Amino acid sequence: MLRGVDISPLSVLLGRVDAVADGAAPTDTIPSGFPSLDELLGGGLRRGDLIVLGGDVGSGKSALALAIAIRVAQQRRPTLFYSGEMLPDRVLERALAIEGRTRIDDLRRGMLDEFTRAAVGAAAVRLRDNLPIVERAPGTGVTAIADEIASLRTLELVVVDGLHSLLPGVRDTDEEAATAVRALKHLAMDARVAVLVTAPLPGMAAREDRRPVLDDFAARGAVKERADVVLAVFREGMYDSARGIEGATELLVRKNRNGGTGYVDLYFYAQWMRFEDMLDPDR
Repeated sequence: MLRGVDISPLSVLLGRVDAVADGAAPTDTIPSGFPSLDELLGGGLRRGDLIVLGGDVGSGKSALALAIAIRVAQQRRPTLFYSGEMLPDRVLERALAIEGRTRIDDLRRGMLDEFTRAAVGAAAVRLRDNLPIVERAPGTGVTAIADEIASLRTLELVVVDGLHSLLPGVRDTDEEAATAVRALKHLAMDARVAVLVTAPLPGMAAREDRRPVLDDFAARGAVKERADVVLAVFREGMYDSARGIEGATELLVRKNRNGGTGYVDLYFYAQWMRFEDMLDPDR
């Protein structure tokens, strides 16, 4: 042992490694509930990391972010979901439609057949005790989120649906977005939670290759630089419905600070706003 050098943090880390080798779950890793994605990310999302999920308008990024929040909460891992576009009751309505495999409009109007009603009832039972906490995104931005997290010390995952919802919208939106990204990364580290934020990537339809790349996330390079994981939703059927691949989805891992990149195959049921893992569709 070197004089004056405290190796106890290394001992703790090695203890964690040994525990995982013996079959224990990693304490800093949160499975997303999509097995193919978790395998690519070394087990899932990590506490202290900032994950940015982007996609074209209408690609389903909000539905995917909510699905991850639901699946994490179902593991009894405290989850907080901030919506920048919908009231909390609308988010919960969407969650019930996703899990019950029903159309939101049918749910609203009570137009459910016996089979679907049973499926929705079963989903409600599953969700009842293990739902994400759902709040409106605060108009005062990341500072308000940090204050709320401080009062909820057991949180593991925070989802912000809409980076734009955290921006004051005064002048330079790109600079404001960069500031928000940097603040979210600090928040993830300070609170030791995984933070997942969605970001719109408009304009993909005008390109020959419509798969989003890192530079599409703009924010003056802040996402490219500060995010630990960058995910992008690509659904070719959005642009070419004639090919019969409407629900086929590539979830592209464009950045992974601690591992490799690539993509996983998902399927999107637009009528239910539901994504399923092609390798494990029953999840």
